[in-house]
Parts: sequence; C-alpha cells; structure tokens
Amino acid sequence: MDRFKKIYSQGKINVVEIWVDTKTGVNYVFHQSGYAGGFKPLLDKEGKPIITPYMQN
Repeated sequence: MDRFKKIYSQGKINVVEIWVDTKTGVNYVFHQSGYAGGFKPLLDKEGKPIITPYMQN
C-alpha cells in the first residue's frame, strides 16, 4: 500500500476517506457504510479527476 496515502478520514460507522495515488497524483474517495463500500476517483465540477502534486514516499 505504499502507492496510496490516506490524507483524510472521517467517521467510524459511515466512513469517508480521501486517498492519493503517489504515482499519478489522482485523488480517490472511499465510502463505507456497514459491510458496503466503494472506492472511486474524486472529480471536480467539470468531471475531471482532482490531482494533487506528486507525493514522494
């Protein structure tokens, strides 16, 4: 999991996290509620992925 870094986390039962791919800079949002969850790119208002400058390990 060195490629992805968690930069934000909120909640215990309904979890929301933001992860950054350290190779591409693309931000992802993870949402979990009970046993269900999903991980997808975080998009701006134009539908393009939000990119954070590359983060080195």
